[in-house]
Amino acid sequence: MEIKKYIDASMTFAEYTKLLDDLMELGMTTGPNQGEEMLHYAKLNRQRMNRLEKTIVLDDATVAAARNVGRKMIWLVITEGWCGDAAQNIPAFEKIAAESQNIETRYVLRDENLELMDQYLTDGGRAIPKLIAIDADSFEVLFDWGSRPKAAQEMFLTLKAQGVEKLSIVESIQRWYNDDKNRSIQAEFTALLQEFGHPETAAAGK
Repeated sequence: MEIKKYIDASMTFAEYTKLLDDLMELGMTTGPNQGEEMLHYAKLNRQRMNRLEKTIVLDDATVAAARNVGRKMIWLVITEGWCGDAAQNIPAFEKIAAESQNIETRYVLRDENLELMDQYLTDGGRAIPKLIAIDADSFEVLFDWGSRPKAAQEMFLTLKAQGVEKLSIVESIQRWYNDDKNRSIQAEFTALLQEFGHPETAAAGK
């Protein structure tokens, strides 16, 4: 799979959020499902993104890890505008990337790029957001992350296995995010950047 073609066709964060806002004005969201429920989630999650962009504060370890990145990286994010996990985690991606001169974020929509998505499934599902960290010079995949922090994913799988209905799972995950205050994603990315943030680090090899 040639990852560079997806990078070439991707959007900046500003282009991605403009797309969301332009669609919102038309009463639409990304993807083929334009049902009332999806539109409700899209509006809610756009508000959530705006709030988190203003309120997320990175801890010292995360800032140091980002500023210490010694290789140029592209973070290619697979997402959709209606996705609650994307709304929670993308603002953190952007905050972390903004601390590094060597990290560039790019965005593609899942349902327009299923061939790419299917290379990065989570427990067999097309879960988003999925962040693929790519060496900007060699286009080697360094690591991927998603669709949510490990503790939240464990909660999701446990509740799903217990047969809890989808809406209740979504509400439980939302409460988890509120309580966690982005601590988990920061810790996970601090570790990833420390491991893969320098040219001598071997790529994961996807």
